[in-house]
Amino acid sequence: MPDQLYKLALSRRQFIQGSLACAALSGCSTMKQLPGQTSLPATETIKVNAPFAMPGITVPDFSQAIKFDIRDFGAVAQDKSANDSALRSAIAAANRAGAGTVIIPPGEWLCGPIHLRSNVNLHLTAGATLLFSENPNDYLPEVKTSWEGMECYNYSPLIYAYECSNVAISGTGTLRAKLDIWQDWYARPKAHMDAIASLYHMASKDIAVEERQMAYEGANLRPHFIQFNRCQHVLVEGIHIQDSPFWVLHPYMCRDVVLRHVSVSAHGHNNDGVDPEMTQNMLIEHCTFDQGDDAIAVKAGRNQDAWRLHTPCRNIVMRHCRIKRAHQLLAIGSELSGGIENIWVHDCHFDGGEAFTSDEHKYRGTGNIVFIKTNERRGGFVRNIIVERVNADTIGGGVLAIDTDVLYQWRTLVPTYERRLTAIENIQIADITVNNAAFISQISGQAELPVNGVQLSNLAVSALSGDAFLHEHVHNVRIE
Repeated sequence: MPDQLYKLALSRRQFIQGSLACAALSGCSTMKQLPGQTSLPATETIKVNAPFAMPGITVPDFSQAIKFDIRDFGAVAQDKSANDSALRSAIAAANRAGAGTVIIPPGEWLCGPIHLRSNVNLHLTAGATLLFSENPNDYLPEVKTSWEGMECYNYSPLIYAYECSNVAISGTGTLRAKLDIWQDWYARPKAHMDAIASLYHMASKDIAVEERQMAYEGANLRPHFIQFNRCQHVLVEGIHIQDSPFWVLHPYMCRDVVLRHVSVSAHGHNNDGVDPEMTQNMLIEHCTFDQGDDAIAVKAGRNQDAWRLHTPCRNIVMRHCRIKRAHQLLAIGSELSGGIENIWVHDCHFDGGEAFTSDEHKYRGTGNIVFIKTNERRGGFVRNIIVERVNADTIGGGVLAIDTDVLYQWRTLVPTYERRLTAIENIQIADITVNNAAFISQISGQAELPVNGVQLSNLAVSALSGDAFLHEHVHNVRIE
């Protein structure tokens, strides 16, 4: 048989096996097409008609990509070792192919951390569940990541991508974290508090990130579920995420990110739904959040680390989402030292708080629709925050809360290395309907740098349990 015809006759499995020897060389750098590769992924550019200048968001389209079923690489449902090996090999082969979709078939597949690569789509078919181990040792060696706005080396996120381009997680299956050990780490014993204080001091003194090794016994810095770190052209679509050690979805210093038709249910400690941090050009649409913390918490790094990285978080749009439970619909900060601007949330819905009960108490609803929080250590800025057409039943707080003195446990744990206030301006809230709330707007600004420019329009709250407005150190408030 002529060589060319022989090559065409190779089976998919033979192609995969022949590719693996070279796959490790590809990594997550932006790839050039090599001889024998398929074309790189097609792309989709989404135009958002935002009330601020926002470029189109380009994400990959893997509809025509080669498929790599993990069973072809030796995956066996409850065999973690076999599944870890199969996932690594399938991802390497998909990356080597130039554009590949790694197929997770129906069934429950026990695994450890998954490290994605450029031009790879992790696709969970209907009835598929990736069940992630709760053993912290499975998430070693450490990777470059962050913890509450400070860069460090820590346990790998359950799904991790570093400096990748054209990367996706898709399908209708489920990602689920076992919490047997992680939930024991919710507590804050002295060893944990000493560890986060140590990280704070290292970041404040600009100690090299490589020296900030935090995955040691007793530190208990829980990993994120999914972190895209310094990636571009990211798509997460259709999947369900259940439970998480820490923040659920964390795009960190990314560009062009889309989350759509994703549902998240995670009620553990610090279980924010999505935390865009120093990320630019992101769309969150048609998603459902049922959280133990905030639905979306927009962040921009903490103190000296963020000032060093100098990367604002901007152009974040959230629309047509449902929030079942959360502390806030939209939280800004408190890690915001790099600056946050151009955030638009519209046409979202809160379920009624009274609908959720437990043996201990009735759940009384979300804290606030918008909560902007900072302190005298943060610096940075917050501007152009626009929230429109949101309705809710019962919320425990109000429509808008701004607090410029939020330090939590850090107030007495560590000192202020450098005092910088946060400039907060141009906050627009309009067309909000709430049945029951504690207040409409509470703003506590800084006397030295008051909040400037707040517009509240057409806010309909049927019943209040406290004063409608409590404003201190705020200029140019307009209530219509």
